[in-house]
Amino acid sequence: MRLSNANLAALASGVTPPRYDREAHGVGIVHFGIGAFHRAHMAAYTDDVMAADGGDWRILGVSLRSPGVRDQMRPQDGLYSLVERSKSGSKAHIIGAVADVLVASEERQRLIAALAAPKTHIVSFTITEKGYCRAPDGSLDLVLADDRSAYSYLAEALAQRRDAGLPGLTLLSCDNLSGNGGQLARLMRAYLAHHAPDLTDWFDSHCACPSTMVDRIVPATTEEDRSEIQTLIGMRDEAAVVTEPFSQWVIEDNFAGPRPAWEKHGAQMTANVHAFENAKLRMLNGAHSALAYLGLQRGHEFVHQAIADPELRPAIERLMREEAATSLVPAEGQDLDAYADALIERFRNPALNHRLIQIAMDGSQKIPQRWLETLAAHQAQGGQCPAIISAIAAWLLHIRGDNGIVDDPMAQTLKAAWEQAGASQVAKAIFSGDGPLAGTWEPTAADLELINAKL
Repeated sequence: MRLSNANLAALASGVTPPRYDREAHGVGIVHFGIGAFHRAHMAAYTDDVMAADGGDWRILGVSLRSPGVRDQMRPQDGLYSLVERSKSGSKAHIIGAVADVLVASEERQRLIAALAAPKTHIVSFTITEKGYCRAPDGSLDLVLADDRSAYSYLAEALAQRRDAGLPGLTLLSCDNLSGNGGQLARLMRAYLAHHAPDLTDWFDSHCACPSTMVDRIVPATTEEDRSEIQTLIGMRDEAAVVTEPFSQWVIEDNFAGPRPAWEKHGAQMTANVHAFENAKLRMLNGAHSALAYLGLQRGHEFVHQAIADPELRPAIERLMREEAATSLVPAEGQDLDAYADALIERFRNPALNHRLIQIAMDGSQKIPQRWLETLAAHQAQGGQCPAIISAIAAWLLHIRGDNGIVDDPMAQTLKAAWEQAGASQVAKAIFSGDGPLAGTWEPTAADLELINAKL
């Protein structure tokens, strides 16, 4: 038996079904990149809103290319189980916020119609750093931003909304980009300037791109997880998501129109996302990436194994407390030392098998904001960051292929740097001059010496 509307009555006792009539709520959100993180985070918050407050806030999920999530969720009427794991056990409830999932390249006109629909107010994104089609200097790469990118669908829909006299949209990035709202606005504007220049003024006047900070550890669901969840809920769920009890969402209160009352259900609305975002990027995400590359190097598979390694734990503590935290300007009431304590405790959770190889993906897109900004801040004060330098060396070995297949949009460029420069010059070739990651941080001779000693 597979999870679906028809089978909800057969759920195992103790498993919470959706607490509202799903069909009584219309679609108000279109979400690009409906992977496990979105389903454990924004969709769960939205599910709580509809259960308590109602509203037409169901979500149409969009996969830009892969049919995988659609094929998991459509036969289940968009339903899936959200399983929170902790030391005390697993707790499951069924999320009903997702109305349907489509593959953009296969249902282009349906997607554009949904984006242009009068009841659609928010378009959200978890498309990972590479989904924003940025060039190394942060500008829009117009070759990558082709007619299969989110920008293309949005441009066509925004033109329809303008021509119909409809309100603009709130474009809500939930990806780990520094100033993600500002970046999305800038990149969308650049796309319009090239492809639809008559839309740029309307976009600026009628649309909003608030910044957000999102935080929840969501490992990739394994077949073993699905088997365990089948026992837990009493039926098969191909779209099941496993996560931790902790969840954080900080949102800039800057919307173009109506929005769900997410703040009633744990989200934090603020005028200063930046301080929270930087702490998360440099402390949580920076430590995660360091654990990934250093942990893989030492033969570990999961985060909780790596943080338990007595050789790695001190380096991660140093990275968070002495390197990342001291590079930040905290907001009022923001306790960075307590935040580091909470992060270590979350990393130690053995109930979450968060794979290091998953975190290691797309490193070239992540480490500028996770590591290089911290390095640059300390360099400006004449200091060094030995923990991050060690992590950079481990990343260089990873992109050489030491841990297997390199899953990174710049894999070929980075491989070529290794082949041309060799171990003694590869760090300089990548981070200095016109190297692929040059710009944020320029390694000193002392930095290069430390890196090369570990290669």
